[in-house]
Amino acid sequence: MDNTNNLKESWNRRSADAKTRALKAIEALMREKEPVNFNSVHLRSGVSKNYLYNNEELRKGIEECRAEEQAREKAWHSKYDKTSKSKDVIIETKDKHIAKLEAENRRLRKEINQLRAMIYETK
Repeated sequence: MDNTNNLKESWNRRSADAKTRALKAIEALMREKEPVNFNSVHLRSGVSKNYLYNNEELRKGIEECRAEEQAREKAWHSKYDKTSKSKDVIIETKDKHIAKLEAENRRLRKEINQLRAMIYETK
């Protein structure tokens, strides 16, 4: 019975140590603005992925961090997409303006040629 208690205490100590290392790894990854996911926490802390998945507190923490990162990334992409769309609008407006100027240029050249022809005919 004494041996069983020692094993339980040892397991509890190792589990607490693994949890502490995983939490420190999550904090470090967040501080360094690195992606927080099961693999990155596993590599940083040396704790098995199985332990991370099975420990409810660690799993929730990692999933929350991952959700926050995805939300930030989505916000960045929506901002970038808006910028891209406004660039497209500006380009389209400029293209229309260029087409209008080119048409006017063709009309004026045609008019100049007609006037030249009239001048040569009168001479």
